[in-house]
Amino acid sequence: MKAGEYPYTRGIYSGMYRSRLWTMRQYAGFGSAEESNARYRYLLSQGTTGLSVAFDLPTQMGMDADHPLAMGEVGRVGVSICSLADMERLFAGISLGEITTSMTINSTAATLLAYYVLVAEGQGANVKKLSGTIQNDILKEYIARGTYIYPVRPAMRLITDIFAWASKELPEWNTISISGYHIREAGSTAAQEIAFTLADAVAYVEAAIDVGLTVDSFAPRLSFFFNAHNDFFEEIAKFRAARRLWARLMKDRFMAKDPRSMMLRFHTQTAGSTLTAQQPDVNVVRVALQAMAAVMGGTQSLHTNGMDEALGLPTADAARVALRTQQVIAYESGVTAEPDPMGGSYHVEALTDRLEEEAQDYLARIDAMGGTIAAIESGYIQGEIQNAAYEYQKRVESGKTIVVGVNQFQVEGGEATPVFQIHPEVEADQVSRLRQLRASRDAEAWKLSLEELKQAAVDGTNLMPRILNSARAFATVGEISDTLRNVFGEYRESASES
Repeated sequence: MKAGEYPYTRGIYSGMYRSRLWTMRQYAGFGSAEESNARYRYLLSQGTTGLSVAFDLPTQMGMDADHPLAMGEVGRVGVSICSLADMERLFAGISLGEITTSMTINSTAATLLAYYVLVAEGQGANVKKLSGTIQNDILKEYIARGTYIYPVRPAMRLITDIFAWASKELPEWNTISISGYHIREAGSTAAQEIAFTLADAVAYVEAAIDVGLTVDSFAPRLSFFFNAHNDFFEEIAKFRAARRLWARLMKDRFMAKDPRSMMLRFHTQTAGSTLTAQQPDVNVVRVALQAMAAVMGGTQSLHTNGMDEALGLPTADAARVALRTQQVIAYESGVTAEPDPMGGSYHVEALTDRLEEEAQDYLARIDAMGGTIAAIESGYIQGEIQNAAYEYQKRVESGKTIVVGVNQFQVEGGEATPVFQIHPEVEADQVSRLRQLRASRDAEAWKLSLEELKQAAVDGTNLMPRILNSARAFATVGEISDTLRNVFGEYRESASES
C-alpha cells in the first residue's frame, strides 16, 4: 500500500510532507495572560505555525485563582485563565481566524472552548471556519494524569455534548485529542501507549453512538496525541501501527464509510520524562532524535521540548532552540522528500507488526472486561502502566538501561543552567483582577445563566449552549465548574484503582 491508502500504515496523505509540512506547534503558557501572549507573539515571529496553550493547574481543575487550593499554583505550570476577560487578553492582537490553536485542557474543556469561541466572535472571525483542537480527553486523566473533576460517566456526557454541538457549530474544529502522551509519561511501553489510547478512543466513539450520533458525523474530527520516546525505530513503528490499527477498528468495528473517519491524525510531543536535570544540554540531542522519529513516523503536528524542562518551564532561548530543531529537520535533513522513508525496512516493518499485535491483545483483554471504563474503574489499565514503569526503573537502577549523565557518563559540577522564574506578584494580580470582574459584571445575567446551566445539567439538555451563555455573562471557570459539581458530584479514586 502507498501513503494515503487504507489502512494508512505509510501515512494518511499521498504526498505527506512533500505537499505540506507538519504544523510546528510549540506548547506554551505561564503566569498571566499578557506574559503568555508575549511568548506566543515571540514564537510566531520565530516561525512557529500553530499555537498550543498550557493552562495552570487551578484552571485545569475548575478552580478560580482565589480558591484556597489554588494558592501557590496560579500561573505556575501554565497560564491562569479565570474568565472570558482573561482569554481576551491571552489572544490580544492574534487573529484566531488565521491561526490554529490547540488547548491542553480536559475537565474544563467545554468552558475554555466557549471562551475561545467568544473571543473569535469578538474579533469578527467566522466561527464555522475556526480551526484547532481541545484535548478534551478525560479518560486518560483517570488513567495517568489526575486532573479530573466529575465522575466518569457525567464527564463522558460533557464530551459527547461537545461532539454534538461542534458538529454543527464548529465543523472544522477537532473536538478531542485522544492522548497517549500522558500514558507514556506515566511509564507505559510503546505497545501500551497504542492500546490504551485506542481503547479510550473506542469508548468515546461508543459513547457518541449511544447518544444518537452517527459515526461519520463526528469521527473525521477526532485527533490523537502521542509521545515521541527514545527508541528511534520503535517509535517510528509505533506511529505506523497505531494508524493501521485505528483504520481497521473504524472500518470493521464501527462500519465507518467516510475515509476521513479511518485516518488517524495526530500531534506529537517529545518525551518530557526522558529529559534529565543532569547535563541539560544533552537534552537537545534527545529531543532531536525524538522529533526525527515523529516526522519519519508521519505526525501532523509537533512540539519539541526545551532542553531545560527537567528544571522548570522553558526559557525563551530554550524554546527557540526547540523550534529550530524542527526547522532543521524540515528544511535541512531531506527526510521530507519521501512520504514514508522507513517503509520496506525489514526491521521497521517487523516492529510495526509486533506492536500492532501486542496492542490488539490488550484491546481484546479490555473488551473482555466490559470496555475501557470498566478497565479504568477496576484499576487494570493503571496497574499495567505502574508495572511497566517499575520494570523500567529497575533496569535504570541496575545499569541495564543506560541514561547518559544519570547512571553513566556523569560529570561533577558544571555551570548552573538558567531557570525560568514566575514572578511572585502574578497570583496577587490575578486575584485582584478576578475580584474586579465579579464586582463589575451584570449580576442578574450572570445568575440567570448559571441557573439555566444547572437546569440543563439536571434535565440532560446539551450543556454547550448554556456554558456559552455563562461564559458570555462573565461566569468564571470555577463558577461554571462548581455549578456542574453540585449536580454531578466529584470523582474520588478508590484504593483498588491506585
